[in-house]
Amino acid sequence: MNFVFDFGAVLFAWQPHELLRQHFPQVAGTHERAVALAKDFFHHPDWLAFDRGSLPMERVIARTTERLALPGTAVASLISNIGELLTPIDETVAVLERLHGRREGAADVRLYFLSNMPEPYARVLEQRHAFLQWFDGGIFSGDVQQIKPEPAIYQLLQTRYALDPAQTVFIDDLQDNVDAASRLGWRGIRFESAQQVQTHLDDLIRT
Repeated sequence: MNFVFDFGAVLFAWQPHELLRQHFPQVAGTHERAVALAKDFFHHPDWLAFDRGSLPMERVIARTTERLALPGTAVASLISNIGELLTPIDETVAVLERLHGRREGAADVRLYFLSNMPEPYARVLEQRHAFLQWFDGGIFSGDVQQIKPEPAIYQLLQTRYALDPAQTVFIDDLQDNVDAASRLGWRGIRFESAQQVQTHLDDLIRT
C-alpha cells in the first residue's frame, strides 16, 4: 500500500497567523487581525504562484510589501526564513516512522509526499530533516510548476511512481486537496491529529 503525506500542518507545523503576529505586531497584534492578514498574505494569487514555482521569492517579497503596505525588511525576513521556521510535528513523524518500520520489515508499504512547497523551502527541508530520507519519492509543487488541488500534480505523482490508485492513501489537512485525490480513486484522510490518522491507518493495514 502507498501512503502519501502532505507536509504543511501534517508533518510540519504551519500556523501562518502566528508567524504574522510575531513579525507584524502593530498590524496583527490580535488573533482576529492576524488571521485576516494571513488570508491576505498567504492566499493571494502571488503566494500561490510562488508555491507553483512561477514567481520568484524576490518578486513575492516586493509585491507583498507594496500590496499590504507592510515594512519591507520584516516581509523579507519572514518570507526568506519560512523554510527554517517549519518545525516537524513529532507525533506525525512518529506515525511516519512506524510506517517506515513496516517498510523495512519487507511489508508491502511505500511512502511518498505531495506538498505545495516553494522550491527554496523544499531545499531547506531536505537539508535539515533526515527523516525525509524515509520517503520512496515525492513531489514539491515548486519543482514541477503544479499545485494541489489541481489534478495534474496528483496524476504526475501517480505516473512517476506507478501508483495503483486503489492502493494509495493520501493524508492532507485541507478537504479540497483530499477531495481531489479521492476523485482519482485514491483513499483520502483529512488530517486532524496524528492519533486520528494512526487509527485510520491501523484499520487500513489490517484489512
